[in-house]
Parts: sequence; C-alpha cells; structure tokens
Amino acid sequence: MIQIIGTASSKETQKAIRYMKERRREFQFVDLKDRKLAQKEWDSIFQCCDSDEFIDKESKFFIKNGYKYMEFDPKEEVQEHIELLKLPVLRNKSKAVIGFDKDFIEANS
Repeated sequence: MIQIIGTASSKETQKAIRYMKERRREFQFVDLKDRKLAQKEWDSIFQCCDSDEFIDKESKFFIKNGYKYMEFDPKEEVQEHIELLKLPVLRNKSKAVIGFDKDFIEANS
C-alpha cells in the first residue's frame, strides 16, 4: 500500500490523493500537520532520495528564513521544519519518491 505523506493544503498532495481515488487504489494519507513521522519513516525517505531533492528551495519558508545563504544539514532541518519538505512524499515499504510520480504509483500499487 502506498503512503502519501504531505499536507491537506498542498496542491501536489491533493493531486496524488485524487489520482489514487479516481483509480480506486488503496492508500494511506499522513498529514504532517497532524502527525510527526517516526525516525524509521524519515530514514527510509532519506535513504531513497538525495538531500538536494527533498528540500523545497522555492518555498516561502526557505526564502524567508534565509536558508539560501546558510550551511545546514538538510536531514535535520526537514525533520524540525516540515515546511522545507517538497510535497508529497510517496512511500511504499522501503521505497520512496519525492513529488507526484504516476510511474511510482503504477509500479507499486
């Protein structure tokens, strides 16, 4: 079963949820505003994705807080500030992908 990790207000997350519902695929939605991810969940995301890939460098939070000019550990910052995470994150067991990806959904459904 695919796990969609994101926020209800994210357009890309809504797109992924809508795609799954239209095709009557089973999925689990995790709203990051309601629940924090466990360390093992973070580890599986970090293992599958490059650190540059999961940081949203165009987000208001990234720009407003000056991350462009800072040196920081992306893994630590994303765990502390979910606003930096590109959404949605699609997970299936030990596989994960950042952003809405039809091919990942089709291969893992």
